[in-house]
Amino acid sequence: MKKKGKATKWMKFRHKVVRNIAYWIIAPYSRWKYGIKVQKFREQEDRPYLVLMNHQTAFDQFFVGMAFRGPIYYLASEDLFSNGFVSKLIQYLVAPIPIKKQTTDLKAIINCIKVAKEGGTIAIAPEGNRTYSGRTEYMSDSIANLARKMGMPIALYRIEGGYGVHPRWSDVVRKGKMRGYVFRVIQPEEYKSLSNEELFALIKEGLYVDEAVCDGEYRHTKLAEYLERAIYVCPYCGLSEFESHRDRMRCKKCNREVRYLPTKELEGIGFDSPYRFVAEWYDAQADFVNELNVLEYTDKPLYSERVDLYEVIPYKKKNLLSENINIALYGDRMEWTFSDEKKVCPFDETAAIAVLGRNKLNVYLGDKIYQIKSGKRFNALKYVHIYHRYKNIVKGDQDGKFLGL
Repeated sequence: MKKKGKATKWMKFRHKVVRNIAYWIIAPYSRWKYGIKVQKFREQEDRPYLVLMNHQTAFDQFFVGMAFRGPIYYLASEDLFSNGFVSKLIQYLVAPIPIKKQTTDLKAIINCIKVAKEGGTIAIAPEGNRTYSGRTEYMSDSIANLARKMGMPIALYRIEGGYGVHPRWSDVVRKGKMRGYVFRVIQPEEYKSLSNEELFALIKEGLYVDEAVCDGEYRHTKLAEYLERAIYVCPYCGLSEFESHRDRMRCKKCNREVRYLPTKELEGIGFDSPYRFVAEWYDAQADFVNELNVLEYTDKPLYSERVDLYEVIPYKKKNLLSENINIALYGDRMEWTFSDEKKVCPFDETAAIAVLGRNKLNVYLGDKIYQIKSGKRFNALKYVHIYHRYKNIVKGDQDGKFLGL
């Protein structure tokens, strides 16, 4: 009889080699491109940590890597692992831990515990999303229980200025200043005496950053471009569509324009803007949706637009199903037509809808995952918000405020 083989280890020596080579390339590039000052975590020594970070830019993982020695194993959405050869190369070089977005992924939890037992440092963004508003987004309280199970020191890593330098909705990096540093460490001896609620409160407090303030100037010629990826409600028109150019964004219904200033402030052109910062507009937009009875919008679509439709084969690839098809968003479903067939996605049968990157949309319907992509001005956020508003209503939580991010 053959002896039972040993379990394959997650951690590999090559991960350390790759990390050290990448550091000397990425560190100077990050300082030049993002204007970031990274404070090294000199107290790390040889001990592994669970690094919890707020999430502001697409480059955040590199800022964390600049602060810590040795390889870090990042929790990453399954979208990163569904790009064929590129995904396989990333897995080989740095072995991120895959997790299914907007779902409870038991396999991801098991893999985190496995890496922790092997002595690896793990990094997680508890928000699961980059901020659209500049304020730290919603976090699930399950992060406290996961942290406790891993039994590692918790390093709360704060990134400040990232929203000013590169907002999630923008394609351009602005000239400004950022900072990344370990805000505090919570040792196992400390959180053993805390309840999960108390530990979660410490995590939230340590990672909360509010950039709806004038804390410097962030300069570029295209400060407002693609702000319509985050905003779809006009304070004067309600549900609307917007178009941006350079430092201005215009509502296509009432034609009012706002200017985005280097201070991150908003300025009405020819009128007084009711919002000083994007965060205030973002919050007012959420309040508007939370007052909306989406059940009244089942006959006529709230939005209709042209998109490309893919099927995601998790951890393998994405198959293009159809290009330039029409998608319609109703209060209780989505519909799209391709290959002369109308596909209905009832929200009652949809497990989750999630935004990836700036404006890709994943729809988890039955055992299928569909991905929707469109033009640069496509607003994926409204689909997530309307879906969650419907879910809150049908489960009897009319006052539920959580809209998916």
